[in-house]
Amino acid sequence: MNKIKDELQRIIFGNGPDGQTSQLKKVQRFLKTNAETSLAAEKQQQFKSEETAKLLAFAQQEGLLYTQAIRETDFISEGAEQKVYRLDGTHVLKTNAGVFYECWRDYFNSLLIHNYFFPATAYTFLGFKIIDDDLNAVVKQEFIVTTEPTDLTAVKQFLEFNHFQNNRNNDYVSPETGLIFEDLHDENVLSMDGILFFIDTVFYLTPDFYT
Repeated sequence: MNKIKDELQRIIFGNGPDGQTSQLKKVQRFLKTNAETSLAAEKQQQFKSEETAKLLAFAQQEGLLYTQAIRETDFISEGAEQKVYRLDGTHVLKTNAGVFYECWRDYFNSLLIHNYFFPATAYTFLGFKIIDDDLNAVVKQEFIVTTEPTDLTAVKQFLEFNHFQNNRNNDYVSPETGLIFEDLHDENVLSMDGILFFIDTVFYLTPDFYT
C-alpha cells in the first residue's frame, strides 16, 4: 500500500510530466499554488468564492472555457453534485459545480485519484462553463451500459480486498493511504457482465495522506 500512497502523492503534489500534458493537472497545479499563497486559507470563510473568481480568470487566460452548447435534449440525469448529458455514442458529459467540496482543489484532487484507480472510467477535463451563474467543471467519461443491478455486497468485498474499510452506509476509508471514499450507492457503481464500474466517485484526503 505504501507504493500506492507514494504514487498518489506524486500525482497530487508533483509537477512532473503529468502537469505538462494534462489539462486536469494544469488546473489542479494552479489551485495548489493559489492555496499555498493564500494565508490561512482554511480559516477564510470566503476562500472558495475567492478561489472561484481566481479560477475563472485563470480559465479565461488559459483558454479553458467550454464554449460548446450543452443541450437539454441530451440530458440524462442529475444528482446533488452534477448533471449528466449524452455526448456521443460512447461518452457522457458531466457538469459539476463542486458542491461536495470545500474548495475546487479538493474536487480536482478527487478527479486525479479516480483516474488513478479507475482508468476504464477516467474523467477527461474539457473546461469550465458558467451555468445558472455558477462556475461548473465540464468533464467527459465513458458511457457504461449496465447488464444487471449492482450488488452492493460485491462492491464492499471489492473495496475491502483493496484495503478500504466500510465505516458507514456506502462510505469507506483507507487508513493505509489516508483516503476517504464516499457515496458508493448503486447509481454511482454500475455492473456490466459481472464487472464493477465506478462512474461517480468522491474522494477526500485525510491528514494521514500527507505523512
